[in-house]
Amino acid sequence: MAQFKPFEMDGIPVESEYMNWEEVIQEPYDKMDVDPYTRTRVILMNGIETNSVLTSHAVERMADNPEIKKQMAEIRRADSQQQQTVDWLNPPDQTILETTLGYEQVAVDLTANLAQHEPDSYVKSTLDFALLEDFDHLYRYGCLMQILNSEDPEQITKGKTDIKPGRPTSMEHRHPDDSMRNHYDKDEAELKTKMNYITITSGEQQTELFYKSHGNMCSDDLARRLYSEIAEIEEQHVTQYGLLGDPNETMLEKVAMIQLNEAYNYCSAALTEPNRRIRRLWEHFAQMEITHFNMCADLIKKHEGRNIEDIMQADSIRPMITFEPNKKYVDKVLEEQIDLMPYNMEFVHLADLPDNWPSFQYEKKVNSDRIPSEEVVKGLDGGLAEKENVEIYQNFRRQMNERIQSSNAK
Repeated sequence: MAQFKPFEMDGIPVESEYMNWEEVIQEPYDKMDVDPYTRTRVILMNGIETNSVLTSHAVERMADNPEIKKQMAEIRRADSQQQQTVDWLNPPDQTILETTLGYEQVAVDLTANLAQHEPDSYVKSTLDFALLEDFDHLYRYGCLMQILNSEDPEQITKGKTDIKPGRPTSMEHRHPDDSMRNHYDKDEAELKTKMNYITITSGEQQTELFYKSHGNMCSDDLARRLYSEIAEIEEQHVTQYGLLGDPNETMLEKVAMIQLNEAYNYCSAALTEPNRRIRRLWEHFAQMEITHFNMCADLIKKHEGRNIEDIMQADSIRPMITFEPNKKYVDKVLEEQIDLMPYNMEFVHLADLPDNWPSFQYEKKVNSDRIPSEEVVKGLDGGLAEKENVEIYQNFRRQMNERIQSSNAK
């Protein structure tokens, strides 16, 4: 089993990392010929880099140490250039909706991969819970592609990820109280759990940012509304995932783990990347991130008197993150967990929720008028809409509606 060994990797001096414009803006992939998982790796690594840059900017506003500020600025500049290089691999002729299907393919197959290799049972249950919601988002956007363009969304996913209903998007809207989650213990959690936490939070954050910055660019009214609705579910996901991290980790500890996570993800991407040019880019950026990680480790040693090895409690991480089909796993989770809902920071079956569950009334409010995720399915005649007749999906919809009506009556 492949594993990540950061202490055996050579880095690149940070002063040698900065790129000229020809190096930053490289040739994009061909959207017609690209492997769908190359697209997903580009999307994920864009999110990984964006999270690093945004976190570093937060640090600069809170740290009151000139040395820390200076080193964060050096790392941030390199990460910023990396982020642009990765994001600009997306071709200009790839539409917002085509890119969106890639985002949801990331969400499904990344979440499924992390869940299957997550050692913490609570973190795993949180991953499985959101998996069924992102799975449904892929379906809703697939319906939108058929309505707007009369195109098969599998031209993007290439049959590697199923496009069919999950937990209905219209029934994913929850009161903020029900997005609360327990956090892992920084001194007890395995390093793999910490890497999964940063990876999924970064990925979901990038999805929310993309939908909220691009959904308003759509000319079709239904598309604009659908992006708005699903962007709010992504906000819920970012909230629940963000809460899994231990707030007792120091600022420098969090930054070091983020840099380690970047290297881990780049090495993971390189293992299965079929595009040689892009694989070399993943490998090169992984070396950069090892330097950033070592810089953070030195800061921790100097300013906190701690060794990074004691914080990590491991010298390797396994397994690597792999994009691959997860159809059987998703179907199993769908069959067993479609009716799970969050309550008191745990996941319980719909039948076990109290009538005063805050999200019953919240959903009544947000769904009191038009529901874009329902309209996009009703707008189809045949095609993907026929997959609405999945028995498990219809049973959950009926039970959820009954609980909402019962709650309203009380």
